[in-house]
Amino acid sequence: MSSDKKQVYIVDDDESVCRALKFLLSTYEFEVETFTSAEEFFIAVPNSALGCLILDIHMPGLDGWGTQERLLKSGSKRPVIIISGDKNGGLQDQALSAGAVGFLQKPFDDQELVGLINQAFKNPPL
Repeated sequence: MSSDKKQVYIVDDDESVCRALKFLLSTYEFEVETFTSAEEFFIAVPNSALGCLILDIHMPGLDGWGTQERLLKSGSKRPVIIISGDKNGGLQDQALSAGAVGFLQKPFDDQELVGLINQAFKNPPL
């Protein structure tokens, strides 16, 4: 990873979402790695690795809520932005209560995502 690029991890079981977000965020000079499952992410990325995680809620196996809980229990300080295609109006509050730094409902505005990522790097969770 280049020292001037900020690392972003994307965990979403939809490969097309991973590809699209990787392409988008790469144009903003982020270093991006994608994973189609939380299990794959935990195997590949050490808990101490810096970066921002974009996390889908609804995935087979370990879902987004379980992933967020596992990260918090592990002591991870990595900021998490939760994304979902679910139309449940209470998800944003639930995501923020679970420790996420932001929540976006798919489809979301590219600039809104980039803004949340930049905010997460400026104000990481304590």
